[in-house]
Amino acid sequence: MKRIGVLTSGGDSPGMNAAIRAVVRKGIYHNLEVYGIYQGYQGLINGNIEKLEIGSVGDIIQRGGTFLRSARCPEFVTKEGQQKGYEQLKKFGIDGLVVIGGDGSYRGANAISKLGIPCIGVPGTIDNDIVGTDFTIGFDTAVNTAIDVIDKIRDTASSHERTFVIEVMGRNAGDIALWAGLSGGAETILIPEEPQQMDEVIEKLNRGKDRGKKHSIIVVAEGVTNGVKFAEELERRTQLEIRVSVLGHMQRGGSPTATDRVLASRLGAYAVELLLEGKSGRAVGIMNNELVSHALDEILDAPHTIDKKIYQLSQELSI
Repeated sequence: MKRIGVLTSGGDSPGMNAAIRAVVRKGIYHNLEVYGIYQGYQGLINGNIEKLEIGSVGDIIQRGGTFLRSARCPEFVTKEGQQKGYEQLKKFGIDGLVVIGGDGSYRGANAISKLGIPCIGVPGTIDNDIVGTDFTIGFDTAVNTAIDVIDKIRDTASSHERTFVIEVMGRNAGDIALWAGLSGGAETILIPEEPQQMDEVIEKLNRGKDRGKKHSIIVVAEGVTNGVKFAEELERRTQLEIRVSVLGHMQRGGSPTATDRVLASRLGAYAVELLLEGKSGRAVGIMNNELVSHALDEILDAPHTIDKKIYQLSQELSI
């Protein structure tokens, strides 16, 4: 193996730049030429590919987003689009590919690997919904962003004796809501993996009110319901004054935490190691603080789960 490529695909996440940096410098350390593919799979199809040097990834470890940029590419879902990408890789003499992203990115990597070019997936998504790793790149930063907002909103909720509904991202996974809600002291956390009825939420609010509680924080994962609609229904049924904050894309931005920078560096470098070992069609991850890899075929359709012990703890501490 002499040349490898690296691309980021799907939604950006803090720490992607750190992962790119690790791939580039680890590759160069092992005398590989490393090529950056700009704008994800769309850039691959279009041949938007440039050789990267050590200096190309200087001063990016602290930056959010991805300097290689990202783009949605419906064409790459098709066999024809995948063949175009394969032909571009062959044209540039790229012997192996590192793909940083989430589920859709992994599916593209798996397709390319089956066409004959070794591919390794690196989990880059704030949602933490990738099977085969305890944590994904960007999750820790997104949670800390949400916690910062929850802390600020709690000050206002306490001052005005109001209930706040805070909607966080996560797609169909509840990890951001669970971790941010637990560490932010939320009274109620709603996640897709553990459905709660409106009656249960109201009962908890009433219990708090009976013991003299003047305000509450409810964290809602976007995969459960729309935060605004939920607040409207809650206000209608309780006659409480409800305010809503939808955190939205601010959770994707910002400088990555030290945890995400270290995780991204470890996973990016490990992906290069696997390519050098001749591995393909695998995704790297971290489990119990140990670097691991799994076959993409095994994890792509495996169901995402949460740590039920953490959820149970959140329930016990928010009585």
